[in-house]
Amino acid sequence: MTDVYVAAGSNVEPVANLRRALDALLDAFPSLRVSPAYRNRAVGFEGADFINLVVGFETDLPLSAVVERLHAIEESCGRARQAPKWAPRAMDLDVLLFGDAVLDEPGLKLPRPDLARRVYMLRPAAELAPEARHPTLGKTLGDLWREFDGDTHSMSAVDLSWQR
Repeated sequence: MTDVYVAAGSNVEPVANLRRALDALLDAFPSLRVSPAYRNRAVGFEGADFINLVVGFETDLPLSAVVERLHAIEESCGRARQAPKWAPRAMDLDVLLFGDAVLDEPGLKLPRPDLARRVYMLRPAAELAPEARHPTLGKTLGDLWREFDGDTHSMSAVDLSWQR
């Protein structure tokens, strides 16, 4: 089994879309664990605030099958695959860590290069899995979060009231 961590975020009907995505993720990956959710401003463009969280799960599926399922979930939440990169998102699901995989392919780099630089990825990931080790930095997510200057990007906790 491979431990997988995925960032989830939305700024288009974010609460409804995140609940929809979490339902679909749980159906696809029954071992799903969910971090706290946070509201933060859009990065890279002017737009409505995002709500972000991180999920973790175990799977025997290859990375390509996981990515395919994540794309299907994004589309079920209304995401257009051809949308501009820096634009509002109904759903954004990005693999942060796939076990200890290190990968640099067009469209997919693992570990996710901005995991240790983006508070909206690192904080919820560190809260969900503080002992998970970043495969190239050699530190745990908890250690990376303790070293991070979280004051550079404000976030506020959001209760999604999601349960299944």
